[in-house]
Amino acid sequence: MNLKYERQLKKGVLEMLVLKLLSKEKMYGFQLIQKLQLCNSKYFSLKEGTLYPILYRLEDDGLVKSEKIVNKPKELAKKYYVITDQGVEVLKELEILWKDFSKEVSKIMED
Repeated sequence: MNLKYERQLKKGVLEMLVLKLLSKEKMYGFQLIQKLQLCNSKYFSLKEGTLYPILYRLEDDGLVKSEKIVNKPKELAKKYYVITDQGVEVLKELEILWKDFSKEVSKIMED
C-alpha cells in the first residue's frame, strides 16, 4: 500500500479515535498508543511524535484537558488526558459524520 495515502486516511480519524478512547477512561500518552495498537496494530501503530501533537490540538480546542498525577510514592508524575464535556459533544457529532461518510464511501467503492 502506498504510505502517502495511508497516512492521509489515518490523519482524518486519529483525533476521533483518541476522543473515543478518552471517553472510556482517562489515560496518559503511552496508554493511548498501546490501546490503539491493541485495536489494530497494522494501521494504528503510532509514535509519540504523532500522538502528542494530536493531544495538544485537542487540548487547545477544549476537547480534552490534562492533569499530572502521581500514582505511587517516588514515581514521576504522569500527564493524564481526560475528555471534556465539549469533547463528548464533538465526539458524538464525529461518530455520526463517520458513519454517514464511511457508508457513502463504501457504496461508491462497491460499485
